[in-house]
Amino acid sequence: MFAKLKSARRLLVAAGLAAASLVGVAAPTVASAQIPYLQLNAAEPKYAAIVIDANSGEVLYDKRADSPRYPASVTKVMTLYLTFEALSEGRLKLTDRVPISPRAAAQAPTKMGLRPGDSLSVDEAIRAMAVKSANDIATAMAEKLGGSESRFAALMTLRGQELGMRNTRFVNASGLPDSRQISTARDLAILSRATMRDFPQYYSYFSLKGFEFRGGYVRGHNRLLSSMEGFDGLKTGYTNASGYNLAGSAVRDGRRLIAVVLGGSSTAWRDNNMEDLLTTGFDVMRRRSHGERTSIAANLYEEDPTGPIMRPSSEEGDGDQAGLKIVLTDNPKPAPVKVSPTLKAAKDAAKPAPKKAKGEWSVQVGAFQSKSLANKQLGIVRDRFAKAVADAEGAVVSAAGGAFRAQFQGMTADAARAACSAITAKRQPCMVIAPR
Repeated sequence: MFAKLKSARRLLVAAGLAAASLVGVAAPTVASAQIPYLQLNAAEPKYAAIVIDANSGEVLYDKRADSPRYPASVTKVMTLYLTFEALSEGRLKLTDRVPISPRAAAQAPTKMGLRPGDSLSVDEAIRAMAVKSANDIATAMAEKLGGSESRFAALMTLRGQELGMRNTRFVNASGLPDSRQISTARDLAILSRATMRDFPQYYSYFSLKGFEFRGGYVRGHNRLLSSMEGFDGLKTGYTNASGYNLAGSAVRDGRRLIAVVLGGSSTAWRDNNMEDLLTTGFDVMRRRSHGERTSIAANLYEEDPTGPIMRPSSEEGDGDQAGLKIVLTDNPKPAPVKVSPTLKAAKDAAKPAPKKAKGEWSVQVGAFQSKSLANKQLGIVRDRFAKAVADAEGAVVSAAGGAFRAQFQGMTADAARAACSAITAKRQPCMVIAPR
């Protein structure tokens, strides 16, 4: 764990930073972190991503990982980091009360909606930030710990730099829009790793799908907690300027990976991309453990979407896409071969009826930006590995973001694993997909 500075020194430095900002002097941050996102090249896509090994910190994949981006509500991971730090140092207790000031109550949604003068426990405040992404509670916690939100934001920036977040500057505790508040995919991955490393006793808050509050149930935004194997956090985020963000982590076979996806076009696209990155990352780690030299980039075929992403008009934020589902496109099947009745009867008598595919498992052999390329890949794999996929049905799955996944479906678990083993043995990409 990084050595922690004494609280008094932190507060003194933070006060200096806050005072500097009041008189127009820029806080001491890296130059690139002071460039508002909207002043960057407008042609650059918002999308950025990174995948790291949580144990070693090794970067397994990155795309524009150091380009400045708006973190949106992923900001609250740092607010929670400082909250956990105060708890671990005894400056705060889970039963302490967090008062709601008029300023906190006036924050824009998403919020808990508590009135000025009300309060909630620190435990409830943590849940509200981690699950509901409540902006009013983030501001209230900042005021409790820092005296004011601007002073707390200076502490956030300082702590981030101590952790190695060289291109991040915070000006509020919630992630609400502010052109001065920027970070990068790499910095947010560093923060995510530090949070689970330094405060493992509190990490389970990020795994909550909801919580009880004053007689009601508050549901969270992070759908991957329910849909992806081993996924257990961390934080979603969305503003119009940032797009759909997610800092996520999952564990499989004793390995933990962390991924950050920024600038997604929709909740579904963001979640889909996160799942692809992590699933491919676990497959790469497994193959490396067997001596194979490969990388996520070599096995991930998806690219940035081109053109507009068509979405239902109701999709205006993290909470409005519960009914959105990815659907299958046409399932290409081999055209029937015309055989004379006499020959067909002779063949039917000479051999048993062909086996039918069984099971709900699939193997994915690539993802492409066009349907024709995905179909072509299905044909190539079927020709080269006819025995391995003989009982499977080729299908092209349309994914959010305009990508097309080439899959062989309707397999048993053993058949899917055996098929992928045969395919990867020939240095071809393959991923086993369990039924959901």
